[in-house]
Amino acid sequence: MIEATIIGAGVAGLCVARVLLDRGADVVVVDRHADTGPHACSWWAGGMLAPFCEGESAEEPVVRLGSEAADWWDAKTDAVHRCGSLVVSPARDKSDLVRFARRTTGFRKVNGPEISILEPDLGDRFSKGLFFESETHLAPRRALSQLRASVLADGAQFAQDDADPDKYAQRGLTIDCRGFQAKEDLRDLRGVKGEMLILSCPDVSLTRPIRMLHPRVPLYIVPRGDGVFMLGATMIEGHAGKHVTARALLELLSAAYALNPAFGEAEVFEIGVDSRPAFSDNLPRITRDGNLIRANGLFRHGFLLAPALARMVAELIFDNKTPEVMDETAA
Repeated sequence: MIEATIIGAGVAGLCVARVLLDRGADVVVVDRHADTGPHACSWWAGGMLAPFCEGESAEEPVVRLGSEAADWWDAKTDAVHRCGSLVVSPARDKSDLVRFARRTTGFRKVNGPEISILEPDLGDRFSKGLFFESETHLAPRRALSQLRASVLADGAQFAQDDADPDKYAQRGLTIDCRGFQAKEDLRDLRGVKGEMLILSCPDVSLTRPIRMLHPRVPLYIVPRGDGVFMLGATMIEGHAGKHVTARALLELLSAAYALNPAFGEAEVFEIGVDSRPAFSDNLPRITRDGNLIRANGLFRHGFLLAPALARMVAELIFDNKTPEVMDETAA
């Protein structure tokens, strides 16, 4: 039996643990924290499993590999909602919608009345949009909690330790999934700061993620149920600052108000800041040096690409198959 130690219990580490268990491995998950929580980048994720929308700015592998995510998460958790994604823009910014359509696939164009049918609380504020019917979203914290519980129930052990991957690799097969915490060991890993809000606004009801193309801060808002919404998100290069900036807060709330003025009366439940681990091409990478495998660089696509990343790690271990995101020069 293959025995593997996974370092890091965020979305990447838990997905790798799940896939290795499914293939019969004996798994130990090591993390500096005792449970999932706000210390993890994945805790603050939007949870949009939207490969076609991400294709507007992402490389082709994000669309293709991300297409595996919805079915995978649906099979492992009950946190997935299959309601599609809706992209809109204010009338003055229609050129942004045209550009978004030109760069993506998998949508149908919708007009004002169709938008009102899809999302009545948007009213008649938007005359044109793009509906990506096959896309999905999930509740990230619920998904992480359920995935951790299933991994534990199926025999994985969890250990709390500020682990050194090189020391663990001296004992046996080790997979480093620490995200940005691995920056000292991955020479070109960088942090991309993201800022988000959790709002409570019972006066607004939305069924699916809404992306509003905004001239300064493209906004997405994801319903969490019971009048709660996740609002995000900025992308700021460099791992600078642990708190939300005043500009980001103002622009996110202004964009939400433009989406529906009722958001002006929303209560701010949480403000979150994280540092997404990314390489220069914003694509994930797998490296191997003997017993040590490193899987990192999910950028803003954690829940979207973690299942494919985990599959490729398992194929490397069990089938000796070289992952398409393998970077042998970084070992």
